Amino acid sequence: FQLLAFIGFLEVFVMKDSANGAAPGAFVGDFRNGALDFGWDTFDEETKFSKRAIELNQGRAAMMGILALMVHEKLGVSLIPGGVLP
Repeated sequence: FQLLAFIGFLEVFVMKDSANGAAPGAFVGDFRNGALDFGWDTFDEETKFSKRAIELNQGRAAMMGILALMVHEKLGVSLIPGGVLP
């Protein structure tokens, strides 16, 4: 219950976008709302573009990794040598 309450709190009060009344962000998917910066505004446009592209590629790689784990689980093939896990 605590996890759902925390996620609900974040959705309602913190992670707002322009459709929910927050000021529009610097780019699509910008949910900082002025709270977290970590120096993002100090980068030039080329560096920002590069960092967003890197983040997209890492997200795609993570999705492929999860998909591979799900496929191996359905096939019944252990990913660890020696068949430690089913």
